[in-house]
Amino acid sequence: MDSAAATALIESARRHSRYLDRQLAADPLLLDALRAALDVAVDAEAIASWFARTPAPTDDEAALKSALRRLRIRTLCQLIARDLGGLADLDEVTEGMTLLAEITLRSAEQAARAGLVQRFGQPRGETDGAIQPFICIGMGKLGGRELNVSSDVDFIFVYPEAGETDGDTPEGPGKRIDNFDFFTRMGRKVIELLADVTEDGFVFRVDMRLRPNGDSGPLACSFDMLENYFVTQGREWERYAWIKARALTGGRDEELEALRKPFVFRKYLDFGAINAMRDLHAQIRREVARRDMADNIKLGPGGIREIEFIAQVFQLIRGGRESALQIRPTQKVLDRLALRGVLGEEAVAELQAAYVFLRRLEHRLQYVEDAQTHRLPATPDEQALIASAMGHRDHAALMDELDVHRSRVSRHFEAVFGAQEQDSSTPRAVWQDIEQCEDCAGALAGMGFARTDDLAHRLAAFKAGSRYRQLPDGSRTRVDALVPKLLEACRDTPDPSATALRGLDLLEAISRRAAYLALLAEFPQALGQVARLIGASSWAAGYLVRHPILLDELLDARLLTAEPDWPGFEADLRNTLDEVGDDTERQMDSMRDAHHAWVFRLLARDLAGELSVERLSDHLSALADVMLRVTLDMCWRKLARRHRDPPRFAVIAYGKLGGKELGYASDLDLIFLFDDDHESAPEIYARLAQRMLTWLSSHTSAGILFETDTRLRPNGESGLLVSSIASFHDYQLKSAWVWEHQALTRARFSAGDGEVGRRFETIRREVLTRRRDAKVLRREVLDMRQKMMDSHANKSELFDLKHDRGGLIDLEFAVQYLVLAHAADHPELTGNLGNIALLRIAAEAGLLPADSARAAGDAYRELRRLQHSLRLNDATRARLPADQVCTERSAIETVWHQVFDANS
Repeated sequence: MDSAAATALIESARRHSRYLDRQLAADPLLLDALRAALDVAVDAEAIASWFARTPAPTDDEAALKSALRRLRIRTLCQLIARDLGGLADLDEVTEGMTLLAEITLRSAEQAARAGLVQRFGQPRGETDGAIQPFICIGMGKLGGRELNVSSDVDFIFVYPEAGETDGDTPEGPGKRIDNFDFFTRMGRKVIELLADVTEDGFVFRVDMRLRPNGDSGPLACSFDMLENYFVTQGREWERYAWIKARALTGGRDEELEALRKPFVFRKYLDFGAINAMRDLHAQIRREVARRDMADNIKLGPGGIREIEFIAQVFQLIRGGRESALQIRPTQKVLDRLALRGVLGEEAVAELQAAYVFLRRLEHRLQYVEDAQTHRLPATPDEQALIASAMGHRDHAALMDELDVHRSRVSRHFEAVFGAQEQDSSTPRAVWQDIEQCEDCAGALAGMGFARTDDLAHRLAAFKAGSRYRQLPDGSRTRVDALVPKLLEACRDTPDPSATALRGLDLLEAISRRAAYLALLAEFPQALGQVARLIGASSWAAGYLVRHPILLDELLDARLLTAEPDWPGFEADLRNTLDEVGDDTERQMDSMRDAHHAWVFRLLARDLAGELSVERLSDHLSALADVMLRVTLDMCWRKLARRHRDPPRFAVIAYGKLGGKELGYASDLDLIFLFDDDHESAPEIYARLAQRMLTWLSSHTSAGILFETDTRLRPNGESGLLVSSIASFHDYQLKSAWVWEHQALTRARFSAGDGEVGRRFETIRREVLTRRRDAKVLRREVLDMRQKMMDSHANKSELFDLKHDRGGLIDLEFAVQYLVLAHAADHPELTGNLGNIALLRIAAEAGLLPADSARAAGDAYRELRRLQHSLRLNDATRARLPADQVCTERSAIETVWHQVFDANS
């Protein structure tokens, strides 16, 4: 930049900053420096270069203080001139001030330590005698690298462990003091070097009130003291304060994070944080009102603090489960909330724009006198000065834009934190008086409920029960607010009474989980969605009771309507498991939580009528395949003995997963194959298979992934858990029963080594395309079908959709017979395409009349839909009055006779 342009920008900045004007007037060399380097961004290199020009020996305290303060003047003036001149953005200003704080802190820390070591020697730990570092934790905006230009710095001083100094000084053995005394003295000296006001001013005002026990607590504490404080005394507002905490000196970051993260981020979704943050904000609002601070752009309505609260409350709620939210800068948190759909993109865009505007305005207020102020000016001259600095023609124009931003922030803040109104309607009155109510059943009937005696009895039992009575006061208050709201939401469902009874079961199950009560209390749309889901399906209600963490899924409608991206889901899941580390239990829980979440999303779409049974089964099968692939890799990684990478091992799916007809609660029928000549391969792969089965079917705190069944392996339960591909081939050709070949028609490679999977498919096709004696095959298939009917005899007057003649199994046996009898001449029948597609292929091959195949396919689809619908409401057997499925039964019986009578 040429000198004239630089001079013009600097003169403009001087008019908007009396502080800059005073500094330039006092030091002509500073004006020359600014003019020569105005186009230099304020970064670590620039600040270090300016500091290097001023000698600052650590043993000359006065010189060091002067150098630190002159560095602040140089940095701040550069930022003021560049910012007001339009050369620096918000990030440069906040990062520049953060770097200044870090560089000056390190210099002060080194000087303070050197002086104390000279007198007392090095502080040593009592465990192994290692030298103990002084760890200065930056809190607030300093921790988040968002420091403003006239900000305090919030520090907390810690050290790893107790002990004492070694007394090893330059003058010989010296006095020993304990580490607590050493680091307390060191902390005081650091504060003095930074905060003392000299003829050059100060570097930073230091605030230590965020330390454990505040002003009454020790100035420095050990890791043990800090951890004990977190466990026994840490309060909700301190969790908020520690979100941005960051070690600025001393290293030992991993140890400090191991203390900080469990305190700040809960393992569960912590919706109770909303109420705690709301209380904290209410305190701030009361203080603002008391001091008449409505013009405060930080603490006032729609101010900077409300944007920070919005970002940080979701960090507190979700950060324990979503490590991507365990970051510090406010703007980056907002971006990630938008990316995850927690906040809408439009909302985040408005909050980001408001944040940048308010922070720029904050800096211009502080540039005037280098004062720590957030209040808008009251006099016309000052108002005109700030308006001009913000690029507005006058104060009114500035206020117009400010009002727009503040109103948007307030709107979004209220959407997150707005207190829910108490319901004073009939449901609330019924719940309040349920134990003494003489006509509660009549009141419930007036609200549209049926079977009111049952519902009134259930409400009374809930309120009289020990679980409710033993709840903490806060949880009981939430339950008292939720029950009436639940009853109100149930009125809009097809069977309000059934929905209410299921909903009470859910509330009772989660009543001791304050976070889930908080979620439903804070997000009424979630409660409404709960009512709709459990009203449509008792199975869905039971699923929520078993996995209440899924309530979080209800907060974002997009999650419940999104089309699955299974490759993307698998990649995200693997990243999550890598972040967890080697903690097997947490990895298993993470997989279960991820699986349950997707099952729940598919369930919501299913109940909304958005998925056919076939499409749902495709998705559930794809989800199971992902889980098997990831489980295999995780278990292989954890085997102590591995003779190769990757394993030559494959998981083969049979039954419903093999045929991609998986339901919500289906077992997985699996066998395990390998193709590996290593002498230890059978033993190693058997251990891998056993570990996989344990991983899949173990009950953890997050539930279970799948029940598994391996009885379809060669020789059944008496056979080896894993088979070589060669022995599997030999068994299928020489020893397998016909029913095992029937099962093979619905088998496929699901996970593991692709080459082993291809060899399995080759064997499968070879077996299915063998020529067979049709009469012998017919007899074997019919005998097996009769055995199944005998074992599932239906003595009721209802039609069993699965087992009775003309039901689902009849069609499946007919298709399996067609494959085994005719694949030698029609190899296209070996495709694992599902029964409906195979019927069509059989018709095209002339094995069935086309109209019969089409009618039977439609019947099979309808019976599966009916079966699915019954199971969604916990029917133990899928049975209906026979006259409801006459057409479907007839279509399947027609195909049955066309297949088997033609070959009699």
